[in-house]
Amino acid sequence: MSTSSLPQRSTVRKKKPTKKRKKRSFFRTLSKVFLFCLILLIAGGGWFYFAPSAKNLRYSIADTLITTQHRYMAKYIIGEDGLKDRVTEYSAQFEEMGVEKDTHTITPEPEVKEKPLVEIENVSGTGYSGYVMIVNDPTKVRLGIPDKVGSGEKVTSMVKRTGAIAGVNGGGFADPNWKGNGFKPIGIVISQGKLYYNGLGGKKSTQIVGLDKQGKMVAGNYSLDEISKMGVQEAVTFSPRLIVNGKGLIKNAAEGWGIAPRTAMGQRADGAIIFVIIDGRQPTYSIGANLYDVQQILLKHGAVIAANLDGGSSTVLVKDNEIMNKPSSQYGERYLPTAFLVFEHPEQVDMPNIWKGLDPSKIDAAKKRTR
Repeated sequence: MSTSSLPQRSTVRKKKPTKKRKKRSFFRTLSKVFLFCLILLIAGGGWFYFAPSAKNLRYSIADTLITTQHRYMAKYIIGEDGLKDRVTEYSAQFEEMGVEKDTHTITPEPEVKEKPLVEIENVSGTGYSGYVMIVNDPTKVRLGIPDKVGSGEKVTSMVKRTGAIAGVNGGGFADPNWKGNGFKPIGIVISQGKLYYNGLGGKKSTQIVGLDKQGKMVAGNYSLDEISKMGVQEAVTFSPRLIVNGKGLIKNAAEGWGIAPRTAMGQRADGAIIFVIIDGRQPTYSIGANLYDVQQILLKHGAVIAANLDGGSSTVLVKDNEIMNKPSSQYGERYLPTAFLVFEHPEQVDMPNIWKGLDPSKIDAAKKRTR
């Protein structure tokens, strides 16, 4: 037989794979991918939940959840008992951080009047962006409060209504389901040297953040009697204190109480007030900072005393009637009970006491706003 009679390679028809074979091949590949992902998930989960090397990560995530309205989800990271223990641990730690006696003094620089009253700069670090606002004359800071009974007020509204140059959010408030009306503060509110609100109940002392008549910052755990004797002029309840007598109280990031939007207040030895405003919960812009990050920013700017203020979705910085930062609240700028405001002429500002005659225990923090 001649070789020419044999079929040529190019003329031999290849058998096309059937649809059935293609389907089997697809599902076989899909099964392998699924199995690989499952093994990876199990291995990763095992490391995350049981490896000692993952402990800091576990608690960092749990601490971050604790600072949000989804606090309950932290139990899936560290367990229900772990969540309760963590909150208790932080509460005790914050109380301890407010005990050391503050001995700082302020010596205003002679040329303070030649400086701009307010200076603002950008600040950023790993995972966070925000602002530092310096108020060169501490006697120009006053506590702003709402103007109507039954509702808090936006900081932008307080600034515009009172003629302030700038403002940041102040103390905490009762906030049921993160939809509170902003009218029921936590702890106490002192304005113009007078006790405007006392929600301490049977407690004998509280952690305050504020200023005395000379513009010296006051932060720490004090009784009402001590607060009166110290001549505290403007103050809210909040914690923890971050810096006392020039030293930071938080040792490392692991003790920083998670990642979140932050607001804090500090003071330099020359009397200048330092406000730190950090945005968060916005992955493409700023995730947020822990309290150690905030402490380090304050130390870098020369703070000799500093304390945390309300943060999260309340964090806001207003300058010249404009919001400078990017608040994280899904409902827009929040209604708040207090704000620290900066004025050219604070002596001309009057803040009527809207809580006068009200029983704190009977204030409905969730009642719908009327405005």
